Amino acid sequence: MTPLAPDPRTVAIVLNPGAASPFLLLGDHAGREIPPALGDLGLSAAERGRHIAWDIGVAGLGERLAQALGATFIRQRYSRLIIDCNRDPARADAIPEVSDGTHVPSNQGLTAAQRQARVDQIARPYHAAIAAELDARAARGLLTTLISLHSFTPRMGGFDRPWRFGVLHADNSPYSRAVLARLRGELGEDLVGDNQPYRMDEVDFTIPRHAGGRGLDYLELEVRQDLIAEAAGQEAIAAIVARLLPLALGDLRAQDISRRAPRPGPEET
Repeated sequence: MTPLAPDPRTVAIVLNPGAASPFLLLGDHAGREIPPALGDLGLSAAERGRHIAWDIGVAGLGERLAQALGATFIRQRYSRLIIDCNRDPARADAIPEVSDGTHVPSNQGLTAAQRQARVDQIARPYHAAIAAELDARAARGLLTTLISLHSFTPRMGGFDRPWRFGVLHADNSPYSRAVLARLRGELGEDLVGDNQPYRMDEVDFTIPRHAGGRGLDYLELEVRQDLIAEAAGQEAIAAIVARLLPLALGDLRAQDISRRAPRPGPEET
């Protein structure tokens, strides 16, 4: 069988490795390359450029955030149509046969060996790169908040999605709530979805695997794709997010200090 990724070390694109920022940025769906061994998946160029293939704008947004925050950004090189790295590889929908109404011919009727090759050569090296960075940060004693970046199409299933941002969480993330409050304070409640346009649930894989397994706080941030499809929009959104992420972290630290501060006892009489 022809290897899908000639060098597994290139599956994950890592910007600013070893950066000391408290944030580690991730882009599960930021890439749209297809391994040469898989051709064009039987799809037209137009289909391969749609949101079904990648999270439009996230690569550029993540690069700008990494620069602004002095943070490491780890993103997947290959299209989510090869294998969705935010899904448990054991799930049938990790390799979609149909995505938003589009049939993916090269994903039909895969053998167990063909599926396993995508797990071993595409998904596993990506998650190994995240784990390696987290291990290195832990060895240096660095505190880490994971920031998983995604983007969503403005219209899906016949319904408009008015939000500019969505904050996804599993009700176990003080940092997500702090970012939600900051974003809503700046943009208004109607433009920032709380577990909209998606909920974080058992389908999500990256945050539960890497944050949950290590007891780390996190943010899964969705940005509407039309806002970041071009470089100018990426710059504008990165400026907002890069300013608010540290402020939200400061809000949590202030709350923690307040909780730990000694309370005055009853006055002596």
